[in-house]
Amino acid sequence: MSDIVTIKGLKYGLQLTFAKGASFDDVQANLLDKLQSGNGFFMRGTTVFVPKGYFAEEQNEALRRMFHRHGMLFSTELKRPNLAPPSRDNSSKASAQKFKESVEEAQKMMVINRTVRGGQEVKANCSVLICGNVNPGAQVIAGGSIDIRGTCRGFVHAGAFGDKTACVVADRLMPAQIRIADLIARAPDEDIKTNQAERAMIKDNMIIFEPVAR
Repeated sequence: MSDIVTIKGLKYGLQLTFAKGASFDDVQANLLDKLQSGNGFFMRGTTVFVPKGYFAEEQNEALRRMFHRHGMLFSTELKRPNLAPPSRDNSSKASAQKFKESVEEAQKMMVINRTVRGGQEVKANCSVLICGNVNPGAQVIAGGSIDIRGTCRGFVHAGAFGDKTACVVADRLMPAQIRIADLIARAPDEDIKTNQAERAMIKDNMIIFEPVAR
């Protein structure tokens, strides 16, 4: 069973490939076993890439939830961070080093172990994990996804540099305004209390809200 899932380390995440003929249930069970065993590959904040079109949409969603519960991001878009490499006309060591630092920054996850209060602002080129609330009047702007382990009532902008695969997750998602890439929305007017976290993501070129398991 250990060979069902093969992990390839990339500079910007992990790429998964699967044994020929393996069923989705076998893949999911093998991944869960690796996650629970404390496999050194699967560190919090890592983006895990699965080949686009390999699984059905509902199967990808099951994997997304599983990785999210372990503090990881999931994507079917295997691409480097959206950063332009240095041009051939400007290939000095200084430019190359600056580009390298930008790529490394985009791969990180910023962790905030506190509530973001009104008037405070969090900005990051990478994804952001907030272990606390985002209060009214607070702003969180991230180049990647935003995960809030609490209630979100402030302004949040994920995928700030145009990443439409980014999402916003919170235990209670009630933002004053939410942006993902270049799209804008706000939470439904009614305050529906549930025991599930919620996620905002882009689907069919619009921001949708849906429950998600932690």
